[in-house]
Amino acid sequence: MKIHNMDPEVDAPSYTRDNDAAFDLRSREELVLKAGERRTVKTGLKMAIPDGHVGLIWDRSGHAHKHGIHCLAGVIDSEYRGEVGVVMKNLGENDFTIEKNMRIAQMLIQPVVTAKLVAVESEEDLGDTNRGAGSFGSSGNR
Repeated sequence: MKIHNMDPEVDAPSYTRDNDAAFDLRSREELVLKAGERRTVKTGLKMAIPDGHVGLIWDRSGHAHKHGIHCLAGVIDSEYRGEVGVVMKNLGENDFTIEKNMRIAQMLIQPVVTAKLVAVESEEDLGDTNRGAGSFGSSGNR
C-alpha cells in the first residue's frame, strides 16, 4: 500500500509485531486533549488504500484502558487522498497529553463487500428472522 509521510519528524507507520492485524498511526502535532474534549489529531499521512478495501481507525488498547481515550469516525475510503486525521475523544477524568510522534491509534485494512441496496414496499418484504425487531440487550446476558 502506498503511503506518503508529510512530516520527516514522524516515524512511518508500521506493524509492531509480525502478526499484528493493524499498523500504528502517530501524531503529527503536540496537544493536550482535555477531559471530555474531542479533537481531530493530524497524522501527516496520505495513503492509497487499495480498491475494494477500507482503512478502519481503532483505539490503541492501552490508551483506552488506562486513560479513556477513544477514536471516533474511523472509516477511510480507498479513494480518499487527503491527510488522515484521527478523531479522538477523552472519556477519562484527566487531561491527556499527546506528544508529536506518539502512537495514537491503529489502522486495520479490510476488504469491503458493497451491498446491492433494494428498496421494498413494506416491512414484511424484509422477511422474518429468529431475532425479529429485538434490540439492545435482546439476547440476554448469558
